[in-house]
Amino acid sequence: LEAGELMGQGNEDLSNGRYTDAVEAFQRIKDRFPYSKHAVNAELKMADALYLQEEYELAYAAYDEFEKLHPKHKDLAYVIYQKGMSNFSQIKSRDREQVHTLKAKEEFQRLITRFPKDEYANKARKNLRECLIYLAEYELYVANFYYKQGKYRAALGRYTYIINNYQDMGQYQDAMEGITRCKEKLAKETAQENGWRSYWPFSTWK
Repeated sequence: LEAGELMGQGNEDLSNGRYTDAVEAFQRIKDRFPYSKHAVNAELKMADALYLQEEYELAYAAYDEFEKLHPKHKDLAYVIYQKGMSNFSQIKSRDREQVHTLKAKEEFQRLITRFPKDEYANKARKNLRECLIYLAEYELYVANFYYKQGKYRAALGRYTYIINNYQDMGQYQDAMEGITRCKEKLAKETAQENGWRSYWPFSTWK
């Protein structure tokens, strides 16, 4: 098959949800017809097929390669958005490390900064807020975990970080209450260490 025929076949497979076949068709264009007029489009379509196949790591790598090879392409805003989405689609629950959340946040922020008026920047803004909420919830989860473990100084640091970095994400009140609890616990610890226990009402000691 020639490049044009492979392109048509790949697009048809993509439209009908045959993503593995689509990836194969686009890959053949890349390999056999690297200088054809369809080659660049095939690179992007292949990344899309991988994304739709939920092969998010491979999709990210394909979009990343596309951006490096074609830094001035007309669809660059879309490519950066999809790099963000490839990570956004892998976000774990709030009690897990938020590696993909951070990566998605970086791509969305980069898109908004570089193409502020693009339609994909508008989509990125919504997803960016979701990323920030996830990150704030994760920080709150870790802070509460440290508090329960009796690591009040570490917990205080996490609660304070939430106040300084995620004020409007819905965790502000919980963080403020956490800071108050930590300071109370630390004050008691300091009093104990300095032999000032007698200064505290006996009923407050557990």
